[in-house]
Amino acid sequence: MKLVIGNRSYSSWSLRGWLAAKQSGLAFETLVVPLYGPGWDDARLQITELAPSHGKVPVLWDGDAVVWDSLALLEYLADKVGRDRFWPKAEPACAMARAMVAEMHAGYGALRSSLPMNLRALPFAKPLSEPVRADVVRILTLWAEARARYGQGGPFLFGSFGAADIFYAPVVARLRTYGVPVPGFASAYMDAVWEHEWMQAWVAEAAKEPWDIPQWDEAART
Repeated sequence: MKLVIGNRSYSSWSLRGWLAAKQSGLAFETLVVPLYGPGWDDARLQITELAPSHGKVPVLWDGDAVVWDSLALLEYLADKVGRDRFWPKAEPACAMARAMVAEMHAGYGALRSSLPMNLRALPFAKPLSEPVRADVVRILTLWAEARARYGQGGPFLFGSFGAADIFYAPVVARLRTYGVPVPGFASAYMDAVWEHEWMQAWVAEAAKEPWDIPQWDEAART
C-alpha cells in the first residue's frame, strides 16, 4: 500500500490517515507531497497519486483500489483487518466512538479555522473567540463522557488506542500549541496521545521537513 500525505507540520487530515494506516498493522510506504508551494494549484493536478482526490490528502493506494478522505480510509482499513482493531467491541461504546469520530470529521469549523494545526509553532496562549470556546467545551465534554463510561481499560478515550483517538489527535496538537487550558483528566489524556510512539514519530519527521507554508504560519499567530 502507498499513503500520500501532505506536510506533517500542518496537515491534520494526513495525520489521521497515517495513524489509521499504522493502526491497521499493514505494511505501507509514505509519499509526502509539499502542500501550497509555488504553483501548487497547477502542480497538484499533475501529481498522479492525487488525481482521484483532485489534489487533496490523504490518499491511500492499495493495488488498483484507491481511497481518499480520512474517514473512508480508516473504514477501508478496518474492513481489511477487522473492526475490533479500530472500534470498541461493546456496541454502546462503539456507537459513541463512531458518533464522536463523525462529529470530528464534519464539525468544529471555528476551532479548525482559528487554531490550525501547526507543529512548527512554539506554544503560546491564544485568546479564544466564543465560537472556538464552544467547540472546545463540546470536545472536552465528549472526552469526559467517553473516559468516564468506557475508558477504564487504558489512558485513551475508550481505554485502548483506536479510531476516536486517531481523529482527535490533531485536536490534542492544537490545544497544546495554543495553550488552551483544560481540566486534569483532559491533560492526562492529551499526554497519553502526545507521548504515543506513533505521534512522537510523526512529530520527529515533521521537524525534519524543509517546507513551510507562510500563510498558515501567519494564520496560527493571528
